[in-house]
Order: sequence, then structure tokens, then C-alpha cells
Amino acid sequence: MNLRAGPVALAVKALFTVLYGLPILWIVLTSFKSSADVFGTQSSLVFRPTTDAYVRSLNGDLLTALGQSLVIATGTTALVLLIAVPAAYGLARTRGWIATVGLGLLIVLQMLPQTAQVIPLFDLFGNWALLDRVAAVILADTALLAPFATLLLRPFFRSVPASLEEAGSLDGAGVLRTFWSIVLPVARNGVLTVASLTFLLSWGEFLYAVRFFLTPGKYPLSALLSQQVSAFGIDWPGLMALAVLTSIPILVVFTATYRLLRDGLTVGAVK
Repeated sequence: MNLRAGPVALAVKALFTVLYGLPILWIVLTSFKSSADVFGTQSSLVFRPTTDAYVRSLNGDLLTALGQSLVIATGTTALVLLIAVPAAYGLARTRGWIATVGLGLLIVLQMLPQTAQVIPLFDLFGNWALLDRVAAVILADTALLAPFATLLLRPFFRSVPASLEEAGSLDGAGVLRTFWSIVLPVARNGVLTVASLTFLLSWGEFLYAVRFFLTPGKYPLSALLSQQVSAFGIDWPGLMALAVLTSIPILVVFTATYRLLRDGLTVGAVK
């Protein structure tokens, strides 16, 4: 059985490697082409590489967008954890209809399409004088990702034995001290998993960025990519070079947290 499973597993891995690897290879190769080589039938793989697209992309706009994306992703992650961690812990320890209603509301919030929230949020942020500010995008991303983070964190807190909290209370620790010193360290892998996912999702968020920033010069990386598409055509080498450059930070984060994400999501799925 194992002999048959081995080749099948390798074939599946090879298939997914090709499916996901070829587009990435095409993006990287295109970023080193000139505009004339992009549509040349004889220059798909054989061409004279040039770094002109990278030179054009490495300017002040890219650095500004990088800073915006970093602030948005970091701020969203911190705010989501501030809301989701106590909410998930409360739902994990609450029994009865209150927990059922809370979980139902979170699921309903997850089902609301993002596009349906843009106009109400735009009007709200306009009244709060938050349009064209980073705070508007952070708040909108937090409202979008907090229910998801809470649902994902709840199984991790449910997996913490209640006996540990009882032992802490017997030693004289209060609720906050027990949560901070006992529960949170035990569930830290789940918290770090949710933090990594929130950072990755908020880094690439596009819709709120282009709607709540009124000045294109304040766009984050995800919105900066869209500016390569204009009425005069698409600068394919420039677009691909920007795609490569903007994916490097997120690739570093994903590589650093891959094992944590893999193990954490597996644990959260079975608890």
C-alpha cells in the first residue's frame, strides 16, 4: 500500500509544482524582458535579459507604498488580535445559547461580501474625517478579518485544559492573571498562526485601499500594482517587476512562518 501511495503522492506534488510554478516562472522571466520581447514568439524563453523594468520600479513610489503596506498590515494584525483573542477565549469558555448565538453572528459576518461594506464604511469614515488616512484602511481590514480570526482561534483555546485554569485559581491567580500567564502561553501557537494569516491577508488587501485613499500617492503595494494598467496599455515588464518586488516581503514572512501555519492550522482543524 505504501509503495503505491508513494508514486501517487509524488505525482500529485509534481502536478501542483507545475501548476503553480509555471505562472511564477513566467512572471519572473517577463520582468527581465523588454516590451518588444513580451509578445515575441521567438523570445518566450530565449531573450536578452534587461533590468530596465526593475530600475523604473525602484523609485520613491515603491518605497512609499511599501511603508503604507507595512503600517496597514502591522496595525491590522495588532488590532485584530486585540479583539479576537479575548473574544475567542470567551466563546471557548462560554456554554449554552450565548456561545451559539455568538458563533452564528460571526459566521453571518463572514458571509457578508466585502463590496457590500464599502459604501457604508466610506460614509462612516467620511463623517469621522478618516478618509485618505491609514487608520480608515486598518479599521476596515480589522472589521473584515476579526470574525475570521475569532473563529480560527476558538479551537485553540478550547484545547487548553480547564484544569490548568482551576490550578491557577487555587494558587490565588485572578482571571486576568490566569489568562495571561497560563492560557495564553499554552495557546501561543494558535495566536501566532492567526497573526501570520492576518498579516498576509491585510498585506494584499486591495479594495479598501483604493476606495478609502483619495490620493493615489498614498496607495499601498497592492493598489500600486493596479496603476500599471492604464488606458494607454499595460507595461507588462514593469507590472511583473513590481509583482516580484512586492512579493519578496510576503515570501519572507510566509517562509519564516510556514511550519507554524502548517502545524497550527492542522491543530485548529481537528480540535
